[in-house]
Amino acid sequence: MPHPDRFYPVVDSVAWVARLAKLGVRTVQLRVKNISYPEAVALVRETLAAIQNTRTELVVNDHWQAAIAGGAKHVHLGHEDLLEADVPAIRRAGLTLGLSTHDGNELDMALNAHPDYIAFGPIYETTLKKMRFAPQGLERIGQWKRAIGPIPLVAIGGITLERAPGVFAAGADSISVVSDITQNPDPDARVKAWLDFVAETA
Repeated sequence: MPHPDRFYPVVDSVAWVARLAKLGVRTVQLRVKNISYPEAVALVRETLAAIQNTRTELVVNDHWQAAIAGGAKHVHLGHEDLLEADVPAIRRAGLTLGLSTHDGNELDMALNAHPDYIAFGPIYETTLKKMRFAPQGLERIGQWKRAIGPIPLVAIGGITLERAPGVFAAGADSISVVSDITQNPDPDARVKAWLDFVAETA
C-alpha cells in the first residue's frame, strides 16, 4: 500500500484512531499537543495496541522521540518541529517521515530532509486552528506537485468529500481530513463515503 493512503484522517485521541481502524481506514494520524514525553510514549503504545490486528497504519504527529520509543513506524512533523528534530535518528529507527509545508522556504527545507511525503495547505479556509497562511487554492497544488515530482503530495485544510475530486484533479496524491470527519453529524457514514470514493477513483 502506498504511504500515506489516499484518504488520511487526522484525529486527537486513541478512541478516534480505534474507531477509524474499525471502519477500515488505512492511514490515521494521531495529533495531540501539549503533553509530556512520558505521556506521549504511553499514548503511542496505547494507540498501537488499540489497532493491533487491523490494517491501519498509525502516524504520530510531532512527538518523534515518543514515536520511536513507543514502536511506531511513521511520524509527521510540522515546519517548527522539523527545525528541532533529529532526522537522522528518525531514519536510523526506520520510521517514515512526512513534513508539512506552506511556502517555498518551507518546501526547500522539507525537500532537504528527503521526506516520504509532503503535506501542503491549507487548501481552503479552515476553522480548526489559526493559520499563518491564507488558503492556497487548487492551482498551487499543481505547482507544488510539479516541484516535488514523485514524492507523494498530501493536501490538507478545509477539504470536504464534495471538494475531493477537484483536489485530486489538481495533483494531490492524498487528502488529509479533520473536521469533515470529526465534526460530521454521522462520522461513520462519512468515513464510509470517503472510503468508497477513494476506492472508486484509485
